[in-house]
Amino acid sequence: WALHLENVTMSLSGQYKCTFATYPHGTKAGKIQLTVKAEEERNYLKKVWLKQTLEIPCLEDTTSENLSAYPLKWLVGENGRKEELVTKEPSCPAVYRNSSMLYGQRVFLGLNNALKVFPTKITDDGRVFSCHVLYHPERVQKSSTTVRVFGK
Repeated sequence: WALHLENVTMSLSGQYKCTFATYPHGTKAGKIQLTVKAEEERNYLKKVWLKQTLEIPCLEDTTSENLSAYPLKWLVGENGRKEELVTKEPSCPAVYRNSSMLYGQRVFLGLNNALKVFPTKITDDGRVFSCHVLYHPERVQKSSTTVRVFGK
């Protein structure tokens, strides 16, 4: 016996109970607690040399998923503030947010929606770049990468 759920949303979170009658042993029951998460986040650390190209994959552990089929955005954060760098809708060109003083002309999307920053600067050290992929209105996968910049 199995319960199959499709198009899972957070509203399906809760306790599920299966009850059935057996002969001659009587009623049997099983319970399971289902928790549906809205976000999944992975955290990484990337080391790069000063004045080199920094390349950060959107979702490092996701090799089989085709990211071009879903909306995604890249953000950069420091001290609790986040600034949007790039957004990408399926079948559309990327939209760059060039208002950023630090990243205006230094960021672009590479293959598989990886973020590329060139050249790296000392001000990039400690910054957190995050990629958000919207798989479903209630399901977002995030990958956050903290950058360490080293000089020679």
